[in-house]
Amino acid sequence: MKVLLLKDAKDDESGQDPYIQELGLYGLEATLIPVLSFEFLSLPSLSEKLSHPEGFGGLIFTSPRAVEAVKLCLEKDNKTEDWEKSLKSRWNAKSVYVVGSATASLVNKIGLDAEGAHSGNAEKLAEYICSRPSSALPLLFPCGTIKGDTLPKMLKDKGIPMESMHVYQTIPHPGIQGNLESYYENQGVPASITFFSPSGLKYSLEYIQALSGGSFDQIKFVSIGPSTTRAMAAQGLPVSCTAESPTPQALAAGIRKVLQPDSCC
Repeated sequence: MKVLLLKDAKDDESGQDPYIQELGLYGLEATLIPVLSFEFLSLPSLSEKLSHPEGFGGLIFTSPRAVEAVKLCLEKDNKTEDWEKSLKSRWNAKSVYVVGSATASLVNKIGLDAEGAHSGNAEKLAEYICSRPSSALPLLFPCGTIKGDTLPKMLKDKGIPMESMHVYQTIPHPGIQGNLESYYENQGVPASITFFSPSGLKYSLEYIQALSGGSFDQIKFVSIGPSTTRAMAAQGLPVSCTAESPTPQALAAGIRKVLQPDSCC
């Protein structure tokens, strides 16, 4: 059975994307099509803030892209030596909060100790942060231009100071239409399509509707998390399943339940 995941590929140690690997265990043939590209913003300003950990109570990362922005700052401004010598340990003396294992893994790669990775979305991370001792200094929150309001609002309501800054913006992937057309031409209509973000939904839904034609209503639409589920519902799209957490295992289990209900009983 063919399933389509609207995300870019991320190879793990085995050299294969973990989502493709996990779905393959259930006999599901997954294809990945990237629907988003990213442009980085305000890197000099971020670089300056990273040089002054004494001004912040810690860091918040809710996406891999924000961690990539930090990594770019270190590489571009020849800060790698300073980072290794002192900045890294000074940030590690504070809390570094993250959503999900993918973001946590990238945070670890730049030498920071992540906490809160078990929280699968921004709302759960905000609950976790609110349960921890807080500093009078603001938490630095590098994020995208279309971040959700949930986390900032929950922290504000609890009186936890935070400074958010836009370090990337999301744009449609230039190959989205051609890649989707090629997939439908060669593979046909997939049994299931998974959306990984509200932006990914926004940029791809029109093409999927046109290419699927009369078979559109037969597709099982799946979401990686709550904000994407809300965006799908707002578009009137039936959501067959929302992954319990943003991991390959949880998504594969959810898709299997939708497509192979008999094997789950």
